[in-house]
Amino acid sequence: MNKLSELNVVVVDDSDFYRSIICKMLAEEGVNVVGEAASAEAALVVIKDKNPDIVITDIVMPEISGIELTEKISQNYPNISVIVISSLAQEHIVLEAIGAGASDFIAKPVQKQQLMDSLEKLTNK
Repeated sequence: MNKLSELNVVVVDDSDFYRSIICKMLAEEGVNVVGEAASAEAALVVIKDKNPDIVITDIVMPEISGIELTEKISQNYPNISVIVISSLAQEHIVLEAIGAGASDFIAKPVQKQQLMDSLEKLTNK
């Protein structure tokens, strides 16, 4: 049995295009995308409703950043892992994301194999 098919994931990115790419990658590998959100505010509603195993979030979003979203998830839902994806891959930003509670950081453009490896790593914790 593929462990990835047991995962429930929420994808958060203010870019509809990028969100759809990530969702498509996940679906192709049998991962359950239980929700999507275009903002951190919407994501918090979806997370409360769906209680996913993993949240994949972009950093740069209007209102609340992915870093702040990661902090909120870490504080309120310690059982949910967060994978941060961003085109901002400078070391201080990666460290800030990890410091906020992210389990992993993937630089955009996301490669499907890299995303699956990250999910595998989190399921084998």
